[in-house]
Formats: sequence, structure tokens, C-alpha cells
Amino acid sequence: MRNLIVSDIFGRTHALETLASMLTMPTDFYDPYSAEQLEFADEQAAYSYFQQHVTLKNYSANLLEQIKSSRSPLNLIGFSVGASAIWQISDTNNLINVNRACCYYSSQIRHYLHVEPHFPVTLVFPASENHFSLTPIMDSLANKQTVSVRQVPYLHGFMNPHSVNYNQQGYNDEMLALDNVLLNSIE
Repeated sequence: MRNLIVSDIFGRTHALETLASMLTMPTDFYDPYSAEQLEFADEQAAYSYFQQHVTLKNYSANLLEQIKSSRSPLNLIGFSVGASAIWQISDTNNLINVNRACCYYSSQIRHYLHVEPHFPVTLVFPASENHFSLTPIMDSLANKQTVSVRQVPYLHGFMNPHSVNYNQQGYNDEMLALDNVLLNSIE
């Protein structure tokens, strides 16, 4: 069993590598920039670059190919657009090597409420989002058989030191919860 971290718009960063090193199981990375570490001035610059050069549609399609080519059973861990990519492919038939997914603060899920995941997915939502209400989205998703939903008292990006919403306490708490979920899923 391996973890596969699916990065946000910042791609593979030193902070994400540090996060991976804190997990018990071996962890690989999937990011939108083919492991090239790009430096962005801020979140808006990262978002603009992602939209211009990658797009969620392409990120999701490429992630699907990566997962299909994996020979190991995988736990998927996604952040923001990475979580959205995982969600988009979660209703693909025959992804038998995916054990489960943990998805953090995916704002794009709201456009894909019709998705019915074929593997267990834990969705972690922030306290709020700026442009839409989370309550109806979480209520809709909580009724799905393979989905568990929870909301934390932190903002979108709380796990990412590159985000203005980074929260050290939230990061620490969630790292313990994440490792627990992943370890308990293989018993």
C-alpha cells in the first residue's frame, strides 16, 4: 500500500514533501507540473498559471492515467484542485487499485455533485468558502454511500504553508487524523 498525494495549484513543494514525510506509509506525488518545483508570488499567480497551462479537466485525465498505471494499491490524498481531480475520477469503473481517498477543501466538487465514487472518500471541508455556501453541498454529499463528510474550523488552504489561510494547529490536528484514517483503512 502506498499513498499518492495529488497536489494543489502550487504543485510539488518542499512543504508538501515535509507533509509526506510525516505519514507512516510510503508516499508518492502527483502534481500538475511534472515534479517541476515552480515558485509563485501568491495564490492568484499559481491559479492563473494552472488555468492557463493545465486546467482541472487535463489534471483529472492525467491523474486517471497515472492511477491506472500504478501496480500498487493506493490511498489518494488531495488538496484543493488535487481533491477536485480525485473526486472527478472517483466514479470511474475498475479503479481496483484505489483503496480510499482523503480530499481537502475542494471547492470545485460543488459542480460535480452527481459523482458516485467507487471507493471510500473522506471529504474535509473548511469552515466556510467565500463564494458559495457549504451546507447544501455537504448535505448532498453526506447521502452518498461511499462518502464521509466533515467540516473543520479552519479556512481553505489551512494545510498549506504557502496559503494565506495556513493554520499550524489545524495542520497538526489533521496530520494525526489523516495518518489514522489511512492506517485504519488497511486493517
